[in-house]
Amino acid sequence: MRRLSRPVRLLLTAAMAAGIAMTGAGAGELRLVMFERDGCIYCARWHEQIGPAYPDTAEGAAAPLLQLDIKAPLPDGMTLIGGPPAITPTFVLTDDGAEVARMAGYPGDEFFWVLLDDMLEQAGWTDPAAPPQQGGTLPAPAPPPAN
Repeated sequence: MRRLSRPVRLLLTAAMAAGIAMTGAGAGELRLVMFERDGCIYCARWHEQIGPAYPDTAEGAAAPLLQLDIKAPLPDGMTLIGGPPAITPTFVLTDDGAEVARMAGYPGDEFFWVLLDDMLEQAGWTDPAAPPQQGGTLPAPAPPPAN
């Protein structure tokens, strides 16, 4: 799988913002809930492209997958702040059963990971394999050379 450049990821994230509802939360027990239905071609595509590898990824370890039929009742203790999903697949990240972030639809194998990482960051998770962030301020510009 090819990773997208940071500018492309940022642009995609901005473009898909209408499809993702997010709220801040502290990381507790994270779970990725996939709402699906029989006959959903995008659900099938996710299962072909992402499903086999998902449990073996850092994201899958951080937020194990729970698959639910879109018409099934919610498990006890689960609350959705964005209302019931309207399309399949819909991915809802929960923290101790409460919705933290949502992705409506399946944007393809490369974009899925970018959006999922954004969702997990909203829950306070960071990828342990990611390079450390460089903090602080930019260095002051060098003074102009003396004549």
